[in-house]
Amino acid sequence: MKSAETVYGLHAVRVMLERHPERVVSVRLSERRDDPRVRRIEELARQHARPVQRIDAHALKQMLGDVAHQGVVAEIAPMPAWTEDTLLSALSAQPSPLLLALDGVQDPHNLGACLRTADACGALAVIVPKDRAAQLTPTVRKVAAGAAETTPVVAVTNLVRTLKLLKDAGLWIVGADAEGPKKAHEVDLKDGIVLVLGAEGAGLRQLTQQTCDWVVRLPGLGAVESLNVSVAAGMLLYEVVRQRGS
Repeated sequence: MKSAETVYGLHAVRVMLERHPERVVSVRLSERRDDPRVRRIEELARQHARPVQRIDAHALKQMLGDVAHQGVVAEIAPMPAWTEDTLLSALSAQPSPLLLALDGVQDPHNLGACLRTADACGALAVIVPKDRAAQLTPTVRKVAAGAAETTPVVAVTNLVRTLKLLKDAGLWIVGADAEGPKKAHEVDLKDGIVLVLGAEGAGLRQLTQQTCDWVVRLPGLGAVESLNVSVAAGMLLYEVVRQRGS
């Protein structure tokens, strides 16, 4: 069984207490914080009979290191991990599943931002490779602002193999590249799809791109050749929402 995981930051901890209080093991708050947002977190923890402890700033820094914890940290029971099989089984529950796959994104801030937008756009899950890619960490959870507790991150051994399995299951694989032959709005994104974005700088690997049914680009009017991966993911996810009319 996986050990408890750490979540920090005002929003991330409050979301856990509001949506999944049964998974909160304990809450620690800085002795120096006594503002309404921290009092609300303490109130929620006591309301759900979760242990709350006030500790000094030095102890928090020892526990978390030099991160922007905002004086709030919680230990949580992890969400049951999704495997490739779990993902394939879950497809039948949605008529037109939307998935986001990240081909080697290594910056945890980018993964957290992608996860947050994927959750907002109703994505079923976010897929990442197990190796040479960012995984769920406290930093990712904080940036995701609660989305890491509602949208599964599926770590797979071989991303191309997983994409082929999803294609066999009836989904279209749509990659993103600055040199893509079609603009995103020119491709029908209403059916079940997997949006695939590449790593920072390197973009999609060649084998990943060859697995895609379409490779699309975002329109650009300025001098910048490419966008940050989390920004591009957000624009593409919202293009899906726009086309689906919801």
